[in-house]
Amino acid sequence: QVQLVESGGGLVQAGGSLRLSCAASGSTFINNACNWYRQAPGKQRELVAWISSSGSTNYADSVKGRFTISRDNAKNTVYLQMNSLKPEDTGVYSCYAALAGTLYWGRGTQVTVSS
Repeated sequence: QVQLVESGGGLVQAGGSLRLSCAASGSTFINNACNWYRQAPGKQRELVAWISSSGSTNYADSVKGRFTISRDNAKNTVYLQMNSLKPEDTGVYSCYAALAGTLYWGRGTQVTVSS
């Protein structure tokens, strides 16, 4: 079964860190870009970070300098390292990528940052 599976979310205090993982199974996204989105309660989903197949990255202004996206092609996994977390970073974080020519969303992982 082709799918993206996120993990690593949880409850953390403001100023803390989490590392999210997005693992592809059933196919590879080694030649594709991967995106991390988040959706806070009552808000629209927003793009947080993007990484190209070659490793180029881009970030939303709200997370620049605090979040780092990276990929390990050998493990077929993309990571989102989140530091200096703020309560406004709370939301469901989902990855989005093309696998075998089809775009997939993962189910998401909840991140909650307490003040």
